[in-house]
Amino acid sequence: MRIIAGRFGGRRLAAPKGAGTRPTADRVREALFAALGEIEDLAGLDLFAGSGALGLEALSRGATPVTFVDSAPRAIAAVRANLAALGAQGAEVRRQDARAFLRNARQEGRHYSLVFLDPPYRQAARLGPELSQALPTVLAPRARVVSESDRRDPLALDLPVADERRYGDTLIRIHVLSL
Repeated sequence: MRIIAGRFGGRRLAAPKGAGTRPTADRVREALFAALGEIEDLAGLDLFAGSGALGLEALSRGATPVTFVDSAPRAIAAVRANLAALGAQGAEVRRQDARAFLRNARQEGRHYSLVFLDPPYRQAARLGPELSQALPTVLAPRARVVSESDRRDPLALDLPVADERRYGDTLIRIHVLSL
């Protein structure tokens, strides 16, 4: 796994050990970021960060700041190791449940323009309604939310879908808020 483009392009990334993390494939990230277009200076949030590949790709392409959130210790260790290896600035790492993070972010008045959601596939059906309710309170006007899930059991968000793409069993949806 590597960073596709930007200032860290070509650099390798570490992934957490074990079967609990499923990093987004290089070809999927490449297609996703081509679809997203310009993201420079957007405030990013990588929920369920895992290795941090999506947020790191965004950081490499100029998104800043980027907040990485995951509840798994191994995932947080991988994100921190990747940030250190890249010498990346403009990042915050939080070991926290995604729903708790969103509640706290709302109370702190945080707003994000680019959000990545890649929860464990087996939790997508349960998390969809909760995330649909919590996300809008931390989204900036015209924010883009990228969700990744299994095409057979998609993460259903109550947000407008601007683009939908399949890559094997992976479904990517780009939601655009039109506030």
